[in-house]
Amino acid sequence: MENINAGRFTDIADIYQQFRASYPKELVEYLYTVAGFAKNSVIADIGSGTGIFSRCLLERGSRVFCVEPNDDMRLIAEKELRDEAGFKRFISVKALAENTGLEKNSIDFITTAQAFHWFDRHKFKQECQRILKAGGKVVLIWNIRDQEHEAVKRDYIIRQKYSVGDAQGLGEGGGPPQDCADFFLGGVCEELTFRNDLLLGREAYIGMNLSRSYAPGKEKYPEKYHGFVLELGNLFDEYSVDGVLSYPHITKVFIGRV
Repeated sequence: MENINAGRFTDIADIYQQFRASYPKELVEYLYTVAGFAKNSVIADIGSGTGIFSRCLLERGSRVFCVEPNDDMRLIAEKELRDEAGFKRFISVKALAENTGLEKNSIDFITTAQAFHWFDRHKFKQECQRILKAGGKVVLIWNIRDQEHEAVKRDYIIRQKYSVGDAQGLGEGGGPPQDCADFFLGGVCEELTFRNDLLLGREAYIGMNLSRSYAPGKEKYPEKYHGFVLELGNLFDEYSVDGVLSYPHITKVFIGRV
């Protein structure tokens, strides 16, 4: 299985699981009351990582194929969702988004949270068309920073200063591409925005930033790592109140057929 993006989160999966934000309850409620999701739905959560969004679906009783090529990320999902939480309808799949190995016309809905920007869009679309049942939909989801706020603008400068490798999505925290809609059939999709503001302590705020694929690792880039942590800590001190930073965050969602 060869794909450069499959290894981006190796060695930081624990940080990712601990500090990445979950998703608004309002989003999950919308999927199950308006968008057609149901307890008997068969869902492929592709690029499922450590299972943060998969958990939201499993908690509603759906059958979820969690498709993730990165071993570190997938093993955490298996431990937390299958071994510890005991979700019986959780199925772990080691595969790429572009070649899931799932059966043709077997899936009611495809979700991908914080992952679409890493895929080969054309090949992923073909795979969605292959595995979806007639009328099935794809849901693309991103948690992103609210760029209108001063604290977010300031920490963008810090992240830009210390980023390593390919900092794709640096400005939006891996947000949706501008031409996201053209992925869908006829360029038509439903676009939704939910507030998802975060209340973060110092450790959580710094950890959230260290969970990014472009963040400097402590072992590999010690000088950059310590500079990154120091400046993030200073920014936290400036904007936090009583040890808590209210961090402006939104969740962007695109739903449609392919």
